[in-house]
Amino acid sequence: MTSNKQRKNYNSEFKAKVALEAVKGRLTINELSKEFGVHPNQISKWKNQFLESFPQIFENSKAAQVAENEELTNQLYQQIGQLKVELDWVKKICHFPVKCGGRWSNRRTNGFRLFVNANF
Repeated sequence: MTSNKQRKNYNSEFKAKVALEAVKGRLTINELSKEFGVHPNQISKWKNQFLESFPQIFENSKAAQVAENEELTNQLYQQIGQLKVELDWVKKICHFPVKCGGRWSNRRTNGFRLFVNANF
């Protein structure tokens, strides 16, 4: 015969509430079990998880932020380098600056057709 009982799923808010009550110690684990309808072993597990993860809340989150900023800075420097190489290449091909009396000039250079603003 198979059992038709479904496993209960508790949301994180409920688990935190029960674990916090267990940490407070105002009621015993058995009393909390009766109050919240959760097995005492489960309350003990949630309490231990709470106590293990609690110090991480106060860890230096600045270190994680610094690492993230360093990664972003490296990406930006890489992008700047790439854009500088591309700009140097375009300057080399087009022989910038081009002065054409302040008009847009249509100029062919090395097989490329470029439109250059002559107002530098």
